[in-house]
Amino acid sequence: MNNHITTLAFDADDTLWINEPYFQEAEKEFCKLLEDYLPQHSVSQELFKTEMQNLHLYGYGVKGFMLCMIETISRVTNNTASLQLVNKAIELGQELLQKPIELLDGVTETLESLKGKYRLVVATKGDLLDQERKLKNSGLQEYFHHIEIMSDKKENDYKKLLKHLDCQPENFLMLGNSIKSDILPVLEIGGSAAHIPYHVTWSHEQHDVNLEHENFMELKSIDEILKFL
Repeated sequence: MNNHITTLAFDADDTLWINEPYFQEAEKEFCKLLEDYLPQHSVSQELFKTEMQNLHLYGYGVKGFMLCMIETISRVTNNTASLQLVNKAIELGQELLQKPIELLDGVTETLESLKGKYRLVVATKGDLLDQERKLKNSGLQEYFHHIEIMSDKKENDYKKLLKHLDCQPENFLMLGNSIKSDILPVLEIGGSAAHIPYHVTWSHEQHDVNLEHENFMELKSIDEILKFL
């Protein structure tokens, strides 16, 4: 691993705290709402299709998910759904926005060990207000020099972040649970990246190709990074 690393950036959802399981619970409840119209697995496919069609409009996060649930209700029911059904979908989204923050194992201890030795950054996607709320409620804000809530995580997005941080790619290490969002774009621009798998990953973020790269490492847990730095 590059020993010139000065800046460590952490993804937030499913890297610092639990997120995707909550979305999957909400999706299951949503599919039950529409089981009079379609089998639950078909509702799930319809919802995913709606999310993919709207990703460029809504971006990532709970609000986009809520709008996609409402649009899916309209399509699946052929515009015959009651407002009560729509209201239940909105309630599912509002519950997501009020979930407690549950930190993943080793997060606080790892940040405590790295504090003062490296510049620590959060680089995450999602709704601005929601991610700000989660960071505030997590109790982790004090560890971070900078918090970047990104509309997407592609090469140009990381280039903008590095420019803002006045950091060269060779001095930058990204840690996250998504190969697609947290790893590949960073390697492409000359940075280093550490993958911390999470047992549940949104299908849009899944990536099955075995990755080999001199600036890439696979970790079992977040605290393993301490062995490499």
